[in-house]
Amino acid sequence: MGNVFAKFKDDLQTAMKYYDQALVAKPNDNIAMNNIGGNLMQQGKIQEAKKYFLDALKINDQYPNTHYALGLIADMEDDLFTAFNFSINAIKCNKNKDGLYQNSVRQAFEVAKKIAITNNGQKIWQNYKYKLEFEGDREIEIVEDNTIPTAAKFEFAENYKRTKHIIRYKPDYPAIEHLIMHELVHLDFVVKARKVELNQLFISKQNHKDAFINGLEPTVKKLRKMGISEEDISKYCSGLFDGLNLQVYNAPIDLFIEDFIYSDYSELRPYQFLSLYNMIQNGIKAVTDKDAKEISPKDILSKSKIYNIVNAIQYKELYGIDFIKDHQATQEELKQANEFYKEFVEYKDDKEPAEEYELVINWAEDLKLDKNFELIEEKEYLTKRTNIDNFLTSIENDPFNIKTPDPSEKRDMDKFQKSQKEIGTNMSVVMYMVSALEFFQGMANEEIRKIAFDIALQGRLGYSPDKDGYRIPSIPNKEFSGYNILAY
Repeated sequence: MGNVFAKFKDDLQTAMKYYDQALVAKPNDNIAMNNIGGNLMQQGKIQEAKKYFLDALKINDQYPNTHYALGLIADMEDDLFTAFNFSINAIKCNKNKDGLYQNSVRQAFEVAKKIAITNNGQKIWQNYKYKLEFEGDREIEIVEDNTIPTAAKFEFAENYKRTKHIIRYKPDYPAIEHLIMHELVHLDFVVKARKVELNQLFISKQNHKDAFINGLEPTVKKLRKMGISEEDISKYCSGLFDGLNLQVYNAPIDLFIEDFIYSDYSELRPYQFLSLYNMIQNGIKAVTDKDAKEISPKDILSKSKIYNIVNAIQYKELYGIDFIKDHQATQEELKQANEFYKEFVEYKDDKEPAEEYELVINWAEDLKLDKNFELIEEKEYLTKRTNIDNFLTSIENDPFNIKTPDPSEKRDMDKFQKSQKEIGTNMSVVMYMVSALEFFQGMANEEIRKIAFDIALQGRLGYSPDKDGYRIPSIPNKEFSGYNILAY
């Protein structure tokens, strides 16, 4: 009866009486309430419809139709942020990927684009920039630059011997406000890590690059057969190395940055929505392109894909749109990406300064990419770089670098110790230790020092617990197993 009076009699006052009575008969029927709002909306009765939609939402806030309708109304009222939020809610609540889902996605993009052409995003990152300049006591310059290899990049003043930091970005990318904000948050993380003297530097040297390129020999041979010039092959290999290292370093940190932006700067969500979508699409193209799959080493392409999928998982969590399947991943790749994201979730809610670097190294180790770089403490690095006298003194005091081991060796030792802790007490090692105590008992300190030095000197090359055949000059006629020499 309400529909009859609303649609055919154009008597909204009478229709509302019937609608209200329908809801008296069944007050918790959110679908009926939603449908009443839909009928009123079709008649152009926007404010009356809005009342019913809001009441329907109170009863069931997981019904996608209601969110979609309220998004439409908010868009009509030029309340764009509310319209965007309702559109995203409609996407998240819709499990069927039906026509309503497609309309909700389309609506979210349309509203986000309307927001992106306003100046609201610029005001947000500018205020954040002023805050960081005050806290870091250093100016930050924002520069358009179409020559950079990525959408945006941050150049730390210290690394370029400048008086100010510079953020470079490509102006033709959508929602550049998000790109600039992303780089500013990266600086914020570094500033916080520096305050507690825990900031780390990601350093890749020529020896890392040479080792990586040596492993590309099958690909190099393939490119030569295709008639590719040596110069282009060299550029390709270098680009592969640099691009993979960018992912290794940025992918884990970017998750924390995007989570921070989403949680603390909700007005930037439409910009983030558009910007991350563009990046994810570029990532999908990079790992599924027919030519790329034909040329690129499968192992490297797989690892790059895993990092990209982690970003897609976060996008799905934040905005409800699933691009994971578009990466054409194997079950093993999906499993690894989900494990990485699970580890990120365990960190994100109570993250301490510099903890993001733990994920950088953890994921690199899991993918066997940790030999492509070093993560070193910034304070130690800068001290050595700026004070050569102290550096030379440290060499004199520790010529074999026993007191300050190489970061990669320290990671290997930490990994070994962790694995041993999980295994528990190894009784054979206990027996080796008892044997060692008996061997050294009553021995002169000078003789023990000599043996200790020989063990440490040889140990600079590493001891593997599972290997045999180790010999120490100061303990002649004795051959040690790995566990045995470690016990000594």
